[in-house]
Amino acid sequence: MTQTQQSLAETKPSKLQYMLAGFTQVAGFRVFAFERMGEDRIRTKCAVRANLEQARRYGIQVQDLPLLCRSLLEQHENGVQTPLLTYGEEEMSRYAKNCTENREAAALKKKAFRKPVAAVAETPWRAPH
Repeated sequence: MTQTQQSLAETKPSKLQYMLAGFTQVAGFRVFAFERMGEDRIRTKCAVRANLEQARRYGIQVQDLPLLCRSLLEQHENGVQTPLLTYGEEEMSRYAKNCTENREAAALKKKAFRKPVAAVAETPWRAPH
């Protein structure tokens, strides 16, 4: 395989699909069960666990955890089938930091588009006739 073909193969979208099959609660962890299905249509079970106390500490809502856990599975698509991954503190910290940066950027953008209060007060209510 040439270097160009190899780089193209690395940028192709994944053919694996992950479907949430359910979750269980085990000693402070929420364990999300997924089914991984490839092009061959064979389903493989895998799971990702997330520490709920750490999620609360980083302000991550419980309903966001399944998608975050699925994204962790998608990041680990290297051909090695790991039956259980952990969505750890490092990932939670990175996610919380990204959310904070996005909120701050949105607030700055919103602030930049607001008209100053003085400019609004100076405009007449009605146009002169």
